[in-house]
Amino acid sequence: MLTRILTQGPIPRVEIARRTGLSQAAVTKAVAPLIEAGFVTDQPATPAEAESQLGIGRPVSPLTVIRNSISVIGLKVTPTALIGVTTDFTAGIRTVRHRPLDDPTPATVIEQLAELAKELIAAADTTTGPLIGIGVAVSGDVDGKHGVVRHSPLMGWRDVAVADLMARHVKVPVVVTNDVRALTVAEHWFGVGVDADSFAVVTIGSGIGCGLYINGEVVSGAYGVSGELGHLPLAPGDLVCTCGRRGCVETVASSDAILSRTRETTGKPDLDLAGAIKLAHEGDAHAREAFDRAGEVIGSALAAMVNLVGPELVVIAGEGVADYDLYEERMRQAFQAHAFGAAGKGRLMLRSHTFDDWARGAAATVIRSYVKGEPPLQR
Repeated sequence: MLTRILTQGPIPRVEIARRTGLSQAAVTKAVAPLIEAGFVTDQPATPAEAESQLGIGRPVSPLTVIRNSISVIGLKVTPTALIGVTTDFTAGIRTVRHRPLDDPTPATVIEQLAELAKELIAAADTTTGPLIGIGVAVSGDVDGKHGVVRHSPLMGWRDVAVADLMARHVKVPVVVTNDVRALTVAEHWFGVGVDADSFAVVTIGSGIGCGLYINGEVVSGAYGVSGELGHLPLAPGDLVCTCGRRGCVETVASSDAILSRTRETTGKPDLDLAGAIKLAHEGDAHAREAFDRAGEVIGSALAAMVNLVGPELVVIAGEGVADYDLYEERMRQAFQAHAFGAAGKGRLMLRSHTFDDWARGAAATVIRSYVKGEPPLQR
């Protein structure tokens, strides 16, 4: 009941009854403890709504979540920076903090994450509800159940018990999750996925990731791994990925791969990514080739994904979408060439995301765990 009000509210009791198949009396009974606990309230009807309801019985007062009834901290880890946000119950961002990161070793990162969390806690104002948990989003193979980052090639981490290490510094429940899955949870509960039957979030940047929402759930995979689009073997086999394998999509399509290719073909070893993008926009054939090659592989990977799971919507996000125009045409051509039958009719939507949004995703994961009563956040 709380999930429905949180993700679809404000919503009248009669509409909840219609969508759930329960009676209005059953809905009222189920909602009563949520109101008593201070999570939910009746939203007063606007003057226009009240006037329209005159003479038709008891006015309809939609149920809505009290945003400031709880607060959550979301933390996003990258090799060069830590990003932290505080959100309300609807994942609305209240406070943002960024910290540069010079040393990505686990001990240093955990210590600075804890300091960042304490800074966000100290910055909370009097209108902020009690802190229910801290979410930490990291790229790679993450065991969310035990709070362990099993392997993050971008961070150079293996078997880092993030939740246990954070518990030594902060006395708040910690949820650790794959960063793309966290972004997908945020879109499912508070974004484009609220009204979608199925969707995928594909992120393009330092890595290539994919989160899936299918059959009413964000897909986690039996072993905590799913949607690893960046590690499909669709690139030339002589290219070695950061994960140690050959031919992964990321060896051609990540921002680092595009830069490396442009440096190699232009003979400019000191070129940075901004310079490569500038060259491509100016029509430099070598720089354009690097982006075209990336678009070709990304399009093929998207086609493989929709052929397998058939989402109605694919959201393309991540820091790499700022350069989307450089590979969009080739990507769409490859997608249409390889998508089978009606799978190619799925919509591709561009959605700009900042690192603040990734941190918000970590907070959304905490909210989801809390509402569903999952450990360590049982209500």
